[in-house]
Amino acid sequence: MALLKILLLLGLGVSVNSDVSLQKRIIGGHNCADTERLFHVRLEGFNGTNKYFCGGSLIHSGWVLTTDACWKSEPGWIKIAKLRVHPLTARQKIISLPNVPVAYTPEGWQHDIMLLRLQRKVKDVPLAQLPDCSYHLRKDDVVQLAGEGAMTTGPNNERLPSDAPATHLQCVDMKVVEVSHFLVTYGHVFSAAALNKDACYGDYGSAAMFNGKIYGVISPGVPDYACHRPAYIIDVCKYMEWITSTIHNE
Repeated sequence: MALLKILLLLGLGVSVNSDVSLQKRIIGGHNCADTERLFHVRLEGFNGTNKYFCGGSLIHSGWVLTTDACWKSEPGWIKIAKLRVHPLTARQKIISLPNVPVAYTPEGWQHDIMLLRLQRKVKDVPLAQLPDCSYHLRKDDVVQLAGEGAMTTGPNNERLPSDAPATHLQCVDMKVVEVSHFLVTYGHVFSAAALNKDACYGDYGSAAMFNGKIYGVISPGVPDYACHRPAYIIDVCKYMEWITSTIHNE
């Protein structure tokens, strides 16, 4: 895997004692409505010294869709999924994650998309609606991104990872600026952008929604500095055959 992806993956693990008091959340966003994104999942991992968190989407009673950057394969990591983290009034449900994710690895290398099987199925959490792939996203279509990640207000808008999720799930609207295309080391992606708006560490794996359906997964293809280039989003439609065969055959 490319060095850039490795560095981004390592950057998800940060010290438990890091100071997040000066950090803001998904850039330029707003509190998600309490009636939307009830399928949002917070993925957490910890090994006694470090911890990380990412986003995901419950697309089946036993499966979470996310990005491959939201996984630690090294020994010693305990990984869990927290469901019903939004709205704040919901009672959270915590489920352990198995040690082996299901990654999309054609030709022997991994795309930035991953499925995680829950240790037990859930019946009381709404599911994300999968996309209508007869419609292909076009330039200037508006997609809604969301997440619990943080960004800094440090020099030159430099990002720093956070070890704590936002107090409220953040939503942000962006326009598609580049339609689906293949990008080596990431996979099939489209790009979205808006003035002074962006995604950040901890937002990876969360859903990009269009017309109430999950058309994308936020990829760690964002730079170290906020708002310097469009956000990379994995195109879910390009992986629907793999997604449906995985969740129905295992």
